[in-house]
Amino acid sequence: MTATYNWIITKTDYIIADGFVKTAHWTCNAVDGEHTASIYSTASWADGTVNTPYENLTPETVLAWVWESVDKTATEAALAANIALQKNPVMASGTPW
Repeated sequence: MTATYNWIITKTDYIIADGFVKTAHWTCNAVDGEHTASIYSTASWADGTVNTPYENLTPETVLAWVWESVDKTATEAALAANIALQKNPVMASGTPW
């Protein structure tokens, strides 16, 4: 089975005076059957880098900004590797007694 990925903007931090976003908090969740993995992080921008007023934002707009700042392919590859280890673990915990 192949993993599906769901990118979500969980919140933004913005300047009240001008409404421009400084930071986007994001999560990427991967699901492959019964196995799941997720990554939470943030992307930040200097003043004026992203200049869409807060009231005009859409999730797609902010995700596009995030994907310009974050390596989307590497993020999804890391999640896929996590799921692969869940399916075929190479380590275990326990005690022999």
